[in-house]
Amino acid sequence: QVQLVESGGGLVQAGGSLRLSCAASGVIFSINTMGWYRQAPGKQREWVARITGSGTTNYASTVKGRFTVSRDNAKNTVYLQMNSLKPEDTAAYYCNTMNVGLNYWGQGTQVTVSS
Repeated sequence: QVQLVESGGGLVQAGGSLRLSCAASGVIFSINTMGWYRQAPGKQREWVARITGSGTTNYASTVKGRFTVSRDNAKNTVYLQMNSLKPEDTAAYYCNTMNVGLNYWGQGTQVTVSS
């Protein structure tokens, strides 16, 4: 049973930082690509960043240069370091992975950036 559990969200002022974590179980974590997505109220879920098993990273243009995705395979955990946060970064953030052809999501963690 694949489980993804996010944590680290909260309320922060514009310009501040947060680090999100996603703990995974039930997968061979070290080889899985892990992704971060977000969904703001009234909007579709959008892709934010991903990191492959080999450590290659990719970012959406809206967060590139401000967010950093990393992983600790010993802890089966992926992180999203978010700096220079903006009010438009306010959303529920979800981590994601695929396993045996199925898509898995965590329950999400809320990030609210005040202006």
